[in-house]
Amino acid sequence: MDMARIRLTLAYDGTDFSGWQLQPRDRTVQGELEAALGEILGKAPRVHGSGRTDAGVHAMGQVCHFDCAADRAAIPWRRALNALLPKDVRVLECAVVSNEFHSRYSAAAKTYEYVLWHEREFCLPQRRRFTWSCGPVDFDAMDAAAREFMGEHDFAAFQNVGTPVKSTVRTITDISRHPGPTAFETSWRFSADGFLKQMVRNLMGCLVACGRGKLSPQEAAAILEGADRSVAPATAPPQGLSLLSVVYPDFD
Repeated sequence: MDMARIRLTLAYDGTDFSGWQLQPRDRTVQGELEAALGEILGKAPRVHGSGRTDAGVHAMGQVCHFDCAADRAAIPWRRALNALLPKDVRVLECAVVSNEFHSRYSAAAKTYEYVLWHEREFCLPQRRRFTWSCGPVDFDAMDAAAREFMGEHDFAAFQNVGTPVKSTVRTITDISRHPGPTAFETSWRFSADGFLKQMVRNLMGCLVACGRGKLSPQEAAAILEGADRSVAPATAPPQGLSLLSVVYPDFD
């Protein structure tokens, strides 16, 4: 049977999900998507994502793919899936792609965004599911620490256990600070050729520690150099994090 490969770009609110990856008894994004595809195709195909977002983490540009019979490839996938998926998952784009494309292994870079709420007295109810209420921070100190993480490094000190990898070396190409939609929030964007498990949340936890005066930028650099997770600051909470985009230069 001739097969076709379908690429999807998804957005989701991760609040009520136990992450991306399929789990037998928990609600996951992959599980909801495979269930919807099963209704359309009669049998659920395996969906492959660009990476595993953790419980509570959001996405604006998660990329995934699945295979189906070639004679089903012309289905209007976005409309069909959005009619079946729960409201906290939406298909943004869909396309038939080469069978050589793989949402995970073909990816060359990713960008994540982490949003901080820095007003101590309150957080807008509409933003509490999407920000970390960290309180006031020193942005200059955070900027200085962020510069220490730029480029190619061994990020073992910022990897949580759970996903074995061949190497903990990654190359960060951008860490930038951006004003948020309100005066009380600021977003940080992290772009790299790849990320370790909870690496962005761990980097964010370290940057906030610097912003609170608990670490100096030089101490943050020493933690990176030491490659010891046990001496690094705590992991930032999941709700501030979103996967923004995945880059596929050989296919885009």
